[in-house]
Amino acid sequence: MKVHILHTGEVYIDQALAYKEQSLHPIPYSGWLRGKKKKMWVPVSAYLIEHPKGLILVDTGWNEDIRGNQKKHLGFLAHSMFKGRLPEGESVSEQLHALGIKVSDLDFVLLTHLHADHVSGLSRVKNAKKVLTSELEWEAASNRVGYIKSMWEGIHVDRYMLSDIPYGPFEKGHDLFGDGSVYLVHTPGHTDGIFCVLVKHQNGWLVLASDIGYAERSWKEMMLPGLTTNQDAAYQSLKWLRDFSERDDCYRVIANHDTTIKPGIIT
Repeated sequence: MKVHILHTGEVYIDQALAYKEQSLHPIPYSGWLRGKKKKMWVPVSAYLIEHPKGLILVDTGWNEDIRGNQKKHLGFLAHSMFKGRLPEGESVSEQLHALGIKVSDLDFVLLTHLHADHVSGLSRVKNAKKVLTSELEWEAASNRVGYIKSMWEGIHVDRYMLSDIPYGPFEKGHDLFGDGSVYLVHTPGHTDGIFCVLVKHQNGWLVLASDIGYAERSWKEMMLPGLTTNQDAAYQSLKWLRDFSERDDCYRVIANHDTTIKPGIIT
């Protein structure tokens, strides 16, 4: 099995979005009225898993449209909070093409949650055999602000209901192949239905942590993301991630926006 770490450009955010901070500012994570010293570029990651039972793409990164009219693609509100950068050749569809993989070859496109930097490129991989997210995340995206519904409009997205699994802060999630080799682990807090992907790798468990924490320092120092829908649940999810990272059978934990993580292949 191989796991490809793909960087699909970068996103320019306020540091308070990555690491929750106490401030007189009511919503520092928005970046509004905050200087450049508070801002940073972080990678937008996606992952391609070459599993014996199928090809899995985890998240979709930026759409090529981000190179043109960002304000139109993101909408005025989102564009006022963050901005994207996508060099030529770094979109998911471009990287799949470079690897000789057709979108129709993908057995699953997994959407860990439906924030823009995770689903922007969905239209480019909509012809995969199955696009999947959690029912809880789908409901949240349908009813809460902070989502850009045009990014999945007209695309069929399958949803899974939570079931009992042996891992996670609440031991809920989804066994993707039904054989215990890939779990979608319910780790709410940043959003209501966000999940991380737990892969049984030959070297031990590999955790693709999505935005439970923005970088390794998040769980090492127990620093929550700045944006949460349930702070208590976010803490439980981050604590589980920290504890799991210390297990002897945990090979590696990778956060989506960690600047220390470089593109490459885990074999």
